[in-house]
Amino acid sequence: MLLSIIIPMYNEESTVGNIIDRVKAAAQQTGLSTEIIVVDDHSYDRSLQVAENRGVKIYQLKQHLGKGYALRAGFAKARGDVIVTIDSDGSHMPEELAEVLAPILCNQADLVIGSRYMNHKHVAARRLNAFGVRLFNYLIDLFTGQVITDSQSGYRAMTREVLRSQKLYSGEYEIESEMLVKTARKKFRIAEVPISFEQRTYGRSGVDPLLDGSKILFWIIMASTKG
Repeated sequence: MLLSIIIPMYNEESTVGNIIDRVKAAAQQTGLSTEIIVVDDHSYDRSLQVAENRGVKIYQLKQHLGKGYALRAGFAKARGDVIVTIDSDGSHMPEELAEVLAPILCNQADLVIGSRYMNHKHVAARRLNAFGVRLFNYLIDLFTGQVITDSQSGYRAMTREVLRSQKLYSGEYEIESEMLVKTARKKFRIAEVPISFEQRTYGRSGVDPLLDGSKILFWIIMASTKG
């Protein structure tokens, strides 16, 4: 079994090197053959140079297009039987990789979402973000019947069959919702596991609550009605 780990990156020179190093260590602990793919969304800081020094596969978009484009580029390059996505800003814990993978490796799920809002894991997130997640969770449940606690989490694992089953169109942060809704409509098994989360403490988030929230809402509706 080959594991592909995709790390989308945009102006994360302060964190991406540390994340790559920790992802390498966590992947080694799983005992699986692994490829790590960093997709640079045309950063203008030193993120690319930092990543290049880590000996992983690097792909750079020709212009800044958004997280969705970066992930889709990574999916196109990934060769793994299981594909993991993890953010490069330090908000996710690479050390929890085994927990995110476990339901797939035990043949209990096809898509696993690392949830910030399950059980008693440490969570440090803005209230506005949490409110938006609850709203989107409700809409996904309404449209698909899939009960979820963290529809917007970017820490995920999925089988290759999940990716093959759907064509993705999202360009930015709405890709998590598009993928989740399409996976639920295809009747794949979806599971969540609790993860830790730390809101970024330096750098600037690219999320615009109103603009990106509107796009997420649009894609939840589109994916639910048209597939």
